[in-house]
Amino acid sequence: MASTQMNRRRFLTTTTAAAAVVGAPGALASGAAAHGDEDHGHGRGRVPRERISIQLYTLRDQLAIDLEGTLQALADIGYRRVEHAGFVGRTVTEFKAALDAAGITATSGHVQIPQPFDAAAWDASLQDALTLESRYIVHPFFGINFGTGEVVRDSATWVAFAHDLNRAGRAARRVGLRLGYHNHNWEFFRLTDDPSMTAFDVLVEETDPRYVHFELDLFWSWRGAHDPVDILRRIDGRVRQYHVKDLNQGGTFADPGEGLIDFVRIFRTQQVKEYIVERDDAGSPPRVPADALETASVGYEFLANLSLRR
Repeated sequence: MASTQMNRRRFLTTTTAAAAVVGAPGALASGAAAHGDEDHGHGRGRVPRERISIQLYTLRDQLAIDLEGTLQALADIGYRRVEHAGFVGRTVTEFKAALDAAGITATSGHVQIPQPFDAAAWDASLQDALTLESRYIVHPFFGINFGTGEVVRDSATWVAFAHDLNRAGRAARRVGLRLGYHNHNWEFFRLTDDPSMTAFDVLVEETDPRYVHFELDLFWSWRGAHDPVDILRRIDGRVRQYHVKDLNQGGTFADPGEGLIDFVRIFRTQQVKEYIVERDDAGSPPRVPADALETASVGYEFLANLSLRR
């Protein structure tokens, strides 16, 4: 998992740095008023602090060097929940012990559904999630060959994968977990065999809302030329988690609150169960490993002090 995620991030960092901004700053910051709240007013006016999380891949270098110390640093910032992306070379039991020592819970984790689907392997992943006392298990990406950069753009492959998501989601619900899918930008590319459709369209139509929700990555939605507010209104209630990462004028990453994305507008449209800070390039040159903890601190403070009132 760690190796796969590393390859994924290297690809995403490279493609992002080379690409132009999708939309002008005004497009990211403007829009209609909010229209709903998943929790019918819970946390109205603020992002509830107990729902602020961070994707641990943001701190991959620090975790590899000092797992326990890095988790304690996150706790000192204020985090009480995280989303893991593997166990940093530890067993799941060792990883859970390190989390417990810092007073943190991995309420979510990025775990790939076996392809082709393998029920026994998936059950083992679900057991790991239960050991961690997680609530969510999220498939992190699909539809790209990291060796060539080629993106899957035929509908049949995406339909088959959506059916695997349903199967995996049913198994997750049987043990008390919820399965999510995390998007990037390529899900919004037009399919070659049906240009009226995108892969995201297929996932929305072919997955069962009872078993599959979406973890909406707000940066990658914009990079896919799709306003997150439009997505939220289209699939009302199916987004349970946000990846909160910001977009700078160069089209690459910024710490939350320091870029172009109007998070207030998005969060007022729909509040969710988890607001997960992430920065894909947090440990990549020219940034140094310590920058990742700065991202963690900036992201937490931004979300904890953000007013959702205009």
